[in-house]
Amino acid sequence: MAARATFSRFPVTAEALEACAVQWGIAVTPFAAADERGQAPAAGAGGDRVPRCEHCWAYLNSHCDMERWGWSCALCGTLNGFDDDALRRLQHPEGWPELTSSFVDLEIPVDGLEGAGDGVQARPVYVAAVDLACSEEFLELIKSALLAALEALIPGSLFGLMTFSHKIGLYDVQGPIPVVKNVFIPPDTEEDGLPVALEDAMPLLSFLAPIDTCKDRIAAALDTLRPTSSWERGAASGQEPDTVLLGGRGFGTAMSALTDYLSSEYGTTFALARVFAFLSGAPDYGDGQLDTRRYGEQYASKGEDPDLALLPEQIPFYKDLAAVAVQAGVCVDIFAITDEYTDLASLKFLSIESGGSLFLYTNTDDSTLPQDIYRLLSRPYAFGCVLRLRTSSDFEPGNSYGHFFPDPQYEHVQHIICCDSFATYAYDFNFSHPEGFSRHTDPAVVQIAFQYSVIEPVKHTSENETQSSTSNMFCLKRRLRIRTLQYRPAKNINEIYDSVDPETLLHILVHKVILISLDKGVKEGRSLVHDWLSLLIARYNQALRSDARIPESHVDVDFLQCPQLQMLPQLVFALLRNPLLQLHEEGIHPDYRIYLQCLFSALEPSSLAKAIYPVLVSYSSPDKQAFPRHTLSRAALIMSESPIFLLDAFTNLIVYYSPSADPSLPFPPPHDCLLRTMINELKQGRCITPKLTFIHGGREDPALFERYLIEEQDVDGTGFTSGKGFVSFRESIRHAATDIIETESSI
Repeated sequence: MAARATFSRFPVTAEALEACAVQWGIAVTPFAAADERGQAPAAGAGGDRVPRCEHCWAYLNSHCDMERWGWSCALCGTLNGFDDDALRRLQHPEGWPELTSSFVDLEIPVDGLEGAGDGVQARPVYVAAVDLACSEEFLELIKSALLAALEALIPGSLFGLMTFSHKIGLYDVQGPIPVVKNVFIPPDTEEDGLPVALEDAMPLLSFLAPIDTCKDRIAAALDTLRPTSSWERGAASGQEPDTVLLGGRGFGTAMSALTDYLSSEYGTTFALARVFAFLSGAPDYGDGQLDTRRYGEQYASKGEDPDLALLPEQIPFYKDLAAVAVQAGVCVDIFAITDEYTDLASLKFLSIESGGSLFLYTNTDDSTLPQDIYRLLSRPYAFGCVLRLRTSSDFEPGNSYGHFFPDPQYEHVQHIICCDSFATYAYDFNFSHPEGFSRHTDPAVVQIAFQYSVIEPVKHTSENETQSSTSNMFCLKRRLRIRTLQYRPAKNINEIYDSVDPETLLHILVHKVILISLDKGVKEGRSLVHDWLSLLIARYNQALRSDARIPESHVDVDFLQCPQLQMLPQLVFALLRNPLLQLHEEGIHPDYRIYLQCLFSALEPSSLAKAIYPVLVSYSSPDKQAFPRHTLSRAALIMSESPIFLLDAFTNLIVYYSPSADPSLPFPPPHDCLLRTMINELKQGRCITPKLTFIHGGREDPALFERYLIEEQDVDGTGFTSGKGFVSFRESIRHAATDIIETESSI
């Protein structure tokens, strides 16, 4: 569990918080294997027996004051007594990790499973739902991705293959040859469901095949997949075959039926079923049809804001379906492979609100889909998670951000359907009262509790079989992870600024920008970012005025006296240039914006910072690094005089050789060099697979690389223009900050 606050020295009053103009919050990655310093949690049992405060319900932790018969809560100060069980455990404190560590991971007994041994039925279940209203190229990519997925699945997992178009296809691969049963989807959405229930067409346990014995048959079934013909789609819809080009994509009906189909075995065969839905376009048949014509509307002529009009969902169908999926134990990941408008603004809810992810690939030629799905299935995940953040009594959590949903009964409790080691959530803080911390010397305390389930494979040997013969069984485990952190109050505003974590600050800011963009439009989001930076610079300069050595007429927009803040102008400038906040008239595709919203709101702070402001590293040779970071400008490239550059934009890795590079330098760099080692390390630490591109500036078009040199681009997106870019942006911020200072000084 990694946790990073926007600053490590907290303001002591609401007035001090307002004076510094820094967002106050924390980013939490609850299922990370270690904390932000690489320290793993202390493990143990007895997660259901950790003493809790009678007043605030916080857990006993190593920051609490211990007494003979009780303990004082580190969060609220309440004196709590030990019960008889706790007193007995105190006689052996070495078995009580929460007394010695502020970061623990404790096992909780699973209800009804005591004495059940290792044979608990909780097998991993995966279903691939493949769009057949597609092209041959799409289908070839999906086949490659699913073959990669089969290699990633652990033995004993169950796998089902379903197709959809104007009909649903269910595959039984447990016999000698694959058998498919088709159920036709009614074209009229008002008709009462499918003509035949999927369970009646094929029993669920015939559909779900064990991966260890049926892998080759699943691969054979994949080989039989073909796009549906226009003749088939025309016959189903009642249209002439010649008039049907694409379409007949009954995605909504198929997902609804699949969820109902799987629900019968929820809690018996599986605890969580993961569905991988592969889409080649917008649903246009059966339930959940989406009208893609709104993308072509002439909003300007109607006086509407297209950036606001294209962000909301069209219909609540997929949001409602996500709620049903949660109740059925189904998590849906959506993989959209298309360059056409698909209305991900409506579809995204099915994935992010059921615990899944949303992926977008604009073409099949250089898609990283096979690598992404292999990576997704190879990393551990938790499910059925509950996340609770508590604070000491003088401050409290405000807004919460991320792909979770709030508990309907308890405040500051979030439910997470499925969570991997990269998934990150955020909170901002508010003071409980204007006076702030009642005792300015006592540390502020934050406690994060994360309860989750995992499925672990257990090798089971039958008594009637030889010792080497084992069957794959799975054991459901429930755990409680607790992290308690202390933050010292800042004595003055300079201590706040000196303790700022700029990446976490950007993380909170991006969450706020996404929310305001969805509510009021992208232009409002851009204004929020620009106004906040102007206010921060004004507040920083007002704090500097207390130093007589700083001339009053000078407005420092570069934070020269505070290294922790110096990257913020570049980060904000880059955020304004990012497609997340680009305007419709600049050519940004609305589906790509929605994809970025979903991706950015789940990234941890360091990854998000790279996605916003890429890291540019120079090398004097493939085996020798020259400089660890450059600004994103052509001037930086020229001044460095280095021949090789590695640009890390999170989703893209680009190796660029300058036109003046020595011809003797090997291109592309050899596989055993330092540069390649760094590239491999970066790729391994990602939740998605970055595209790797090699460009030799003297022989190839450098446009892909140069588009990331944003500091010479105008913030409004007009490209490389003399007198524009970051320099011009700094001046606009300087003027805005000066206006704030002058206005406030005249009051």
